[in-house]
Amino acid sequence: MKRIHGFTLVELLVVLAIISLLLTIAVPRYFSSVERSKEVALRENLQVLRSGIDKYYADKGEYPAALADLVTLHYFRQVPLDPVTESAATWQLLPSPDADKPGIADVRSGAKGKTRDGTSFDQF
Repeated sequence: MKRIHGFTLVELLVVLAIISLLLTIAVPRYFSSVERSKEVALRENLQVLRSGIDKYYADKGEYPAALADLVTLHYFRQVPLDPVTESAATWQLLPSPDADKPGIADVRSGAKGKTRDGTSFDQF
């Protein structure tokens, strides 16, 4: 009688069980690291925007009327994306508290939801 070479059903099931076990460990860690990296990128992009607004104010003595003004005057090359919403159009623009100097004094994320520690994205 000839022996057929190949894997038995039990061997295949064991391999599938091992692969599924590894995936149940790896996939949640992957998504957690993606969320964490978006939070870090959001904080960095907010820092860039706020720094540009502060430099504009220091140079001009007034706040910019729009974020595009900061790009036009080369404070940065382009308006950074909100990494959570993946759009540059979702930034919440906060007006100047001084009525004599109108413009954008601060910026926050327009993303809905909360971070892993429970902080709302618009509170950064």
